[in-house]
Amino acid sequence: MRPESGNTPYTRFVPRVTFRPAEKRATFLHLSLHNTMHLPSTCRLPAVLAVTTILGLGYPAAARAATFQPLNTPATTEHRPGKFVWADLFTTDPVAATKFYSGLFGWTANTITQNGKAYTVFSNGSRPVAGLAPRPAAQTKRPSRWIGYIAVTDLPSTLKLVPATGGKVRAEAREFPQRGAQAIIADNEGSTVGLLQSTSGDSADDEPVPGDWNWFELYVKQPELATAFYRQVINYEVAPDLRTERKNDFLLSSGGLARAGVAPLPAREDAKAGWLGVVRVASIDEAVARAVKLGGEVLVAPRAAAFESRFAIIADSTGGTVGLVEYVDNANPANRP
Repeated sequence: MRPESGNTPYTRFVPRVTFRPAEKRATFLHLSLHNTMHLPSTCRLPAVLAVTTILGLGYPAAARAATFQPLNTPATTEHRPGKFVWADLFTTDPVAATKFYSGLFGWTANTITQNGKAYTVFSNGSRPVAGLAPRPAAQTKRPSRWIGYIAVTDLPSTLKLVPATGGKVRAEAREFPQRGAQAIIADNEGSTVGLLQSTSGDSADDEPVPGDWNWFELYVKQPELATAFYRQVINYEVAPDLRTERKNDFLLSSGGLARAGVAPLPAREDAKAGWLGVVRVASIDEAVARAVKLGGEVLVAPRAAAFESRFAIIADSTGGTVGLVEYVDNANPANRP
């Protein structure tokens, strides 16, 4: 049985097929990004998706002992392993990045300071959705990058599987008061992703609202090899997307819901593997205009996608890359009959 798509914008539109509301969210992104991946080099998408090695990247010292806002208030005992439940922006310019994302998505920022170090928690309304961790400029050639975190229920056991399947542990597991335990790993193609064992439970599989993370997509040179890694380490169910024309497009699913997608990179020497996180916005044109006004750059201009949705990729004012999606007209699955 193929999984339903959940908490995603991922599934290709198929005429005369009725989807459950949660499944419809998973529809447009794979089509959009595959079309984008074959654009001329002037769109610079391969460079946009390039992921540099993060040797030396770790958690800021202040974050190791600071008290965080829990992922869920009140806490729940429900866990959804395999779901992307958090994202951190590692940046050399936290002030500019905070200004950018607060202005772009309307996120509120709460900075936790300890021993002169700081970690910022972004909230969408009352719910924390992302963090910002400063890092020294000398550690990287790339000033900012987003890392998404996958929910796990046994972090130590999960980390033991990483080297055995060709991956590496980039930042060892650490406990964060009220947050839980988290670590950062690189998969067998070098793509970086976080793991998080929440002490307050994992968020419900509700319809993302503007300002929420809507989907995560992995671009790799060998999709079959990458999916094998995530199947063994995260225990994802892996299924080909039969609604696409490509034979190496895959869905990573858990709990009967699609959590992420895996797609091939173009055959170019400068194309490197990496994850792309996508945030839902109310108006993509307004969001793109705000991004530019705030000092960002449009890397992939807004374009039509399945279900009459629209999609774009931007770089923030510090170089971090993020996708944007807008559900237009009756494209929002929650409003479909």
